Amino acid sequence: MEYTVHGLAKLAGISSRTLRYYDEIGILKPLKINSSGYRIYGQEQVDKLQQILFYRELGVSLEEIKEIIADPGFDVLKALRSHREKLMEKRKQLDLLISNVEKTIAEKEGKTKMSDREKFEGFKKRLVRENEEKYGREVHEKFGADALRQSNEKLLDMSREQYEELEKLTQEVLDTLDAAFKTGDPAGELAQKAAELHKRWLCYFWNEYSREAHANLARMYVADPRFKAYYDRNQTGTAEFLRDAILIYTDRLRH
Repeated sequence: MEYTVHGLAKLAGISSRTLRYYDEIGILKPLKINSSGYRIYGQEQVDKLQQILFYRELGVSLEEIKEIIADPGFDVLKALRSHREKLMEKRKQLDLLISNVEKTIAEKEGKTKMSDREKFEGFKKRLVRENEEKYGREVHEKFGADALRQSNEKLLDMSREQYEELEKLTQEVLDTLDAAFKTGDPAGELAQKAAELHKRWLCYFWNEYSREAHANLARMYVADPRFKAYYDRNQTGTAEFLRDAILIYTDRLRH
């Protein structure tokens, strides 16, 4: 069966503008352009759009999706199984959050009591899942499966107070880093404060601090596009600045 832009957009539950944009960036080209100048999509394009929307639902960027599905070795069946696995994990997370809300409602109605740990369990598990989806492969390759597992366990074992402190510290690291970047001096007082705060932030996840591991992580922030994009979100070059500040900081720790 063949579809126009309007027909396929309606079928997929997206806008016609989105399909035209996908054509413009080359991620989903139509089967043909008919004599009236309309884009026409066939079964292959329908299946490809389904894959694109699966990946978008999982938070993958369009640039990454384009690389994935353009790969000659792309295996549709393998991709579908991977989608199913990730969606099952997502469903578990949603079930946990729904349960958390229901327990909170019951507590507010005076029917039960929730421990502080229960109140934050769903949010912490969501954070673990998101971190693994975004950075799990890189962390596993550079620091090993045990380091990743121990980090997750430490996060899940946090008290409410520790979790709130982590949230505040995360923002403090970013705010200090942004201010330090404007000085242009990674060895300056403000940049070194950012590096020290970053060390404190890491200690919420690591069982023990390692100067070498901290330096390696800083290098990965620049080498991996996703880490780089996270730190460069406000000012391009921030990831490199943080790397340099941390390398100076960790080198000073040796003396």
